[in-house]
Amino acid sequence: MLSALDAPHAPELLQNATENMKPMPVFHQSFLESTLTLLRRQLMITYRNKPFVCGRLAMIIIMGLLYCTTFYQFDPTQMSVVMGVVFSSILFLSMGQSSQIPTYMAERDIFYKQRGANFFRTASYVLATSVSQIPLAIAEALIFGTLIYWVCGFDSSVAKFIIFLVVLFLMNLAMGMWFFFLSAVGPNTNVVTPLGMVSTLIFIIFAGFVVTKSQIPDYLIWAHWISPMSWSLRALAINQYRSDTFDVCVYDGIDYCSEYGGLTMGEYYLGLFGIETEKSWVAYGIIYTIVIYVVFMFLSFLALEFLRYEAPENVDVSEKTVEDDSYTLVKTPKNKGTDLHYFVPDPKNPKQQLELLKGINGYAVPGSITALMGSSGAGKTTLMDVIAGRKTGGKIMGKILLNGYEASDLAIRRSTGYCEQMDVHSEAATIREALTFSSFLRQDASIPDAKKYDSVNEAIELLGLEDIADQIIRGSSVEQMKRLTIGVELAAQPSVIFLDEPTSGLDARSAKLIMDGVRKVADSGRTIICTIHQPSSEVFYLFDSLLLLKRGGETVFFGDLGKNCRNLIDYFENIPGVVPLPKGYNPATWMLECIGTGVSNGAANPTNFVEYFQSSAYNQQLQTNMAKEGITVPSPDLPEMVFGKKRAANSLTQMKFVVWRYIQMYWRTPTYNLTRMYLAIFLALLFGLIFVDADYASYSGLNSGVGMVFMAALFNSMMAFQSVLPLSCSERASFYRERASQTYNAFWYFVGSSVAEIPYCFASSLLFTVVFYPFVGFQGFTAAVIFWLILSLTILMQVYMGMMFAYALPSEEVAAIIGVLINSVFILFMGFSPPAYAIPSGYKWLYTISPLKFPCP
Repeated sequence: MLSALDAPHAPELLQNATENMKPMPVFHQSFLESTLTLLRRQLMITYRNKPFVCGRLAMIIIMGLLYCTTFYQFDPTQMSVVMGVVFSSILFLSMGQSSQIPTYMAERDIFYKQRGANFFRTASYVLATSVSQIPLAIAEALIFGTLIYWVCGFDSSVAKFIIFLVVLFLMNLAMGMWFFFLSAVGPNTNVVTPLGMVSTLIFIIFAGFVVTKSQIPDYLIWAHWISPMSWSLRALAINQYRSDTFDVCVYDGIDYCSEYGGLTMGEYYLGLFGIETEKSWVAYGIIYTIVIYVVFMFLSFLALEFLRYEAPENVDVSEKTVEDDSYTLVKTPKNKGTDLHYFVPDPKNPKQQLELLKGINGYAVPGSITALMGSSGAGKTTLMDVIAGRKTGGKIMGKILLNGYEASDLAIRRSTGYCEQMDVHSEAATIREALTFSSFLRQDASIPDAKKYDSVNEAIELLGLEDIADQIIRGSSVEQMKRLTIGVELAAQPSVIFLDEPTSGLDARSAKLIMDGVRKVADSGRTIICTIHQPSSEVFYLFDSLLLLKRGGETVFFGDLGKNCRNLIDYFENIPGVVPLPKGYNPATWMLECIGTGVSNGAANPTNFVEYFQSSAYNQQLQTNMAKEGITVPSPDLPEMVFGKKRAANSLTQMKFVVWRYIQMYWRTPTYNLTRMYLAIFLALLFGLIFVDADYASYSGLNSGVGMVFMAALFNSMMAFQSVLPLSCSERASFYRERASQTYNAFWYFVGSSVAEIPYCFASSLLFTVVFYPFVGFQGFTAAVIFWLILSLTILMQVYMGMMFAYALPSEEVAAIIGVLINSVFILFMGFSPPAYAIPSGYKWLYTISPLKFPCP
């Protein structure tokens, strides 16, 4: 072999080396292939989100019907009404696009990960995302535009109608891309959401309707020319009034050419709003909207390519030893399930039922860790949810016992802890505060506070959280969050702790650290039941017993594992046809491969493992142990788990901890509160710069002043509505987890969230009023105080409405859509456009209930 090295190189070897040693391309797919792949994915993601798509379409249809029936066959000589319809249409479609901000922000985290691994080019992602919005934008423009155009009474020309649809469609796309850009450049939703509303306000206020172009100060006129809404408003106005129907001298008996210096009827009315009259401005508007759409795409590309808001990993893998390993042994019950069956409706045939668990038997004893294992779909998580009382649907048969007594749902929830696979916490608290919260609200009120604090310290020491105990949860690593999730349940001093995939998402070393902590918890006398999927051998050796399921929810093995899993290995090696465990091989992986649920491609073993277990000595031992006192038979030494109250803590304690946590959360979330403070000052300065020299004595000046107050109240309140959605939705997840454990009454959660908002709403509106009121020329201290109070209450109302939608609806996107719909109704019938006297009698009740009418004079 060595002599071959001295021989000349074969030509074919050199050729192969040249071919195989070419540098690997940065991206696997070409630009076109990558873009098409991403486009298919984006379309699939968008249109699989049926609540979002259906909500958007329903919003478009409802508001289209309201607009067209409110402005039914308007009089074209009432220019303010016609412009109001055009303005409202643009405003509504633009605000509707803001509902996509939560989706864009959620997808950005996935983009960072995949772009970092060179899955695709940033340009491909931006292009695919933008193109995927086109079908929905077409549908919205077509449905909404058709209703508005023909029912309201715009010029009956097919060509003009098509232009109307094209402008709405392009405006819809441009605003969608603008919100996509903000999602790319902003740090989080607490900043991006209010920025989206403020930027929409800037586009609208300089569009030329609320404040006409002639009234915009010279030093701000540039904002009018860059606002995409001004170009769309101008194009649609010219499209209407320079049509053959209105571009005439005589209309409705009035000779406009002779009375107004040669101006046609259309030119005269366009001039009232300072709008250019040349027909070419329609084409300019379309071109500008396309250009600004492309500019927003390019800016989004730059932001995603060169800007990152990824949180640092900060993984803490220090193996810190605790000097004192002696912990208080707690008396915990024996948990047992007898002949458990679980049925759910068959999705293909609702009249039939699927049996997910088929007669499962097993038990867990204090001081031990019992593993629930099996392939995906075997029912291990389902079984644990059934035992833990977390299944709210389906049909459960069999018995769940604690200490030999049949356990009630309340007993299970009060005496057990459940660690979900997803680590969900209120992230503004510190780790110690989260543990204290759990300890005081889930331990019985009769237990002294000193012992509750001791349980917090014990949990911190058991899980090695000493170094980070006083750090805020936000920004913690995955491994730290896993330890916290276990610690929150441990601090409640539960009798049984359920762990659902505690090592998922962790590397081998972090998984070992987590399970070492779990082992310490079990050694303190607690009962641990844990689902886990293909652990490493080091982790698997930490378990005491195993309940192994096969696909279909049947038992393959139950019993003690023995030292280094010797019992399990001997059991399977004695089964005919099973290949012995190779030396150094992971017994957990080998075991799953034996029953045909591993990753090996070997031939399946024909042995019926379920039947083999039923006839085995392990099953006989299971039946014998289950008949013992304290398992299925009550024991005089083990009490029945009975609870007289639904929750452990009294109402005063619940109120104290829940309300205080909310107050702390708001103080520690500056991106939410400081953002709205800064934006309130910015809006006040913006309005002040526009109206600093306003003359409210003239009709046009007074009309602009009313519009100014309308826009000030509208966007301050809507900014508050949109801003509270991400915060409420993120906190809702931790509420669900805590409610499942009967931690506190939902009433106190409502009180805490409501009380915490009040000072910030009044403070932000005070900052706005102090700058805005004198800046725009308003006078009178009493009037200013009344303005501040009304504005504060309007903002608070919008915040509470946002909370209601966040808590009641399935997702943040749907909540945003419904919010846009409801607020659009309030805006339409608040008495500005149309004025109160012009609202149809059938809709007067909507004017009566619209809360946005009160801030307006």
